[in-house]
Amino acid sequence: MSLEYHFNNDNPDFDIGERHRDIQNLLWKHQCEVTFTKVNGEVRTMPCTLMASALPARDATKLHETRLYKPENISVWCLDKSEWRSFKTANVTHIKVLS
Repeated sequence: MSLEYHFNNDNPDFDIGERHRDIQNLLWKHQCEVTFTKVNGEVRTMPCTLMASALPARDATKLHETRLYKPENISVWCLDKSEWRSFKTANVTHIKVLS
């Protein structure tokens, strides 16, 4: 059995902060396939995660660097490209849990 989540972007009660937390919580616990609409209008399905065991080691000289919290965007480790990527929270249409 696989877990899948569908997001309705037409909902007038849509809360970007809540969706951001929901997606991050899934990605911290699982490897997922996230489908979203890119800024240029293309649809992309990206295997990604935020699981600590899958992330690359951080450079000790950059440990102090951090990104500002912006619920509009989510940065993830892209499993097929092996690099950091991001997408707009509001543009996510579907998530399938892989692990």
